[in-house]
Amino acid sequence: MNGSRLTRAAVTAVLAAVLLTACSSDGDDGVPRGWIGDTYRSQGVGWLDPDSNPIVVADAIHGHRHALDRASGDSMEFLRYGDDLVTVSPSGAGSLIEIEDYRSGYRRHSQYLYSWPGPDSDSFRGGGPGEGK
Repeated sequence: MNGSRLTRAAVTAVLAAVLLTACSSDGDDGVPRGWIGDTYRSQGVGWLDPDSNPIVVADAIHGHRHALDRASGDSMEFLRYGDDLVTVSPSGAGSLIEIEDYRSGYRRHSQYLYSWPGPDSDSFRGGGPGEGK
């Protein structure tokens, strides 16, 4: 009986991991989190490219997976992926990459994102199943 429970627990854990991975924003149109994590060095709240400026880093991310929208301001680059926002900002001689929820990122950087849809507007189409559609 214990073997049977152990097998069921293992199968449940594997299925949960698969479902969580499938629901992450690393799908066809989401932020390429896996690629960013493999390409750049983890740095507390984000990832670091110690040598490249924000435009070069944003170009690389956008080149790997096209963003829905892109904006610039105050030496920062912004990429929109559905309900996520990637901010690439200067950090020493390089760049810091941060990924955050579109709503909080939009509110934090709205002065640069004036042409993007507000997260509470009818034209915003991120957020998950059925939301804003």
